[in-house]
Amino acid sequence: MAHVMTPPARPAPEAPPPRKRAWRDILIGWSFILPNFLGFALFTLVPMVAAFALAFLDWDSYSTPEWVGLKNFQRMLGDENFHVALRNTLFYAAGHIPLTLVAALGLAIVLNRKLRGMVLFRTAAFFPYVTSLVAVAIVWNMLFNPTAGPLNQVLEALGVDSPPRWVASTDWAMPAVIITSVWRDMGYYMVLYLAGLQTIPKEYYEAATVDGANAWQRFWGITLPSLRPTTFFVVVMLTIQSFKVLDLIVVMTDGGPGRSTKVLAQLVYEQGIREGRFGYSSAIALVLFLIVLTATLVQFRLNERRNG
Repeated sequence: MAHVMTPPARPAPEAPPPRKRAWRDILIGWSFILPNFLGFALFTLVPMVAAFALAFLDWDSYSTPEWVGLKNFQRMLGDENFHVALRNTLFYAAGHIPLTLVAALGLAIVLNRKLRGMVLFRTAAFFPYVTSLVAVAIVWNMLFNPTAGPLNQVLEALGVDSPPRWVASTDWAMPAVIITSVWRDMGYYMVLYLAGLQTIPKEYYEAATVDGANAWQRFWGITLPSLRPTTFFVVVMLTIQSFKVLDLIVVMTDGGPGRSTKVLAQLVYEQGIREGRFGYSSAIALVLFLIVLTATLVQFRLNERRNG
C-alpha cells in the first residue's frame, strides 16, 4: 500500500508585538470616538469657551471686541429686567420640578399593572412629550382663553364667579405655563419611573403584606426608597430643564403679559440676538450656567450624604 505524503503544517502567524498591538487598539478606539468628539468640540465646546470669553467683552458683532472686565456683571446687578427674569425662572422651577415629579410618579404607579390595553394608556401618556411644542402651546392657549376657553367655562359651571384670566393675567400666566409644561413632560419621566418600578422585586411587597403592611406603608417603606436613584436622576434632569426653559414660554406668552413670564434664557436671547449685546448676553448666560451648576452640585452632595 502506497504511503500518502501529508504536506507540512503551515506555521501559525506570529502575533504582533505588544507595543504594536496596543497602538492598533488605540487607533481603533480613536476612530470610533473621534467623529463624535469633533462634533462636540465644534458645536458645543468652542461655543462655550467663546461665550465665556464674550462675558468679559463688549461686542455687537460689527465693531472690534473691547475688553470691559466685570462691567457686564456690574450692569446686571442694576438691571431690573435681569432681576425680574431671575425671579420668574426660580418661580417656574419651584412649580415645575415638584409637580412634574409627583405627576410622573403617580402616573407610573397607576400604569405599572399587567392589564389588557395598558400599553395603549402608556403610549397615550407619553405622546404629549413627542408632540410638536407649537401645537401643544396653541391648544393650551385655546383652553386657557379667558372668555371662550373650555377650562373657564367648566369653572363657571362649577360656580366660580370670576375664573382666572390665565395667560392674559400677570398673576396667572406663569401658573398656566407651569401646568402646560407639567402636562407635556410628565409622560417622559413616567417612563423612567416605570423602569424603576419594574426593577423592585415582588418578594418585598409580598413579605410586607404578610407582615400586615397596608398599601400606604408599602409605598413609603418599599417603593420610595427603592426609587431613590431614579428620583435623583429625575430631579437633576428637571432642574436643568426648568432653568433653561425658553421655547414653551416664547410660544405661549412671549414673556408677557408685561414681564410676568420673562425668564433668564429669554433675556439671553433678547439681549444677544435682538439687541446685539453679545457681551452682556453671554454674561447672563454664564450666570445662568453657574446657577444650574450650583444646584446640580448641591443635589449630588445631598445624594452622597444620604447614601453615605
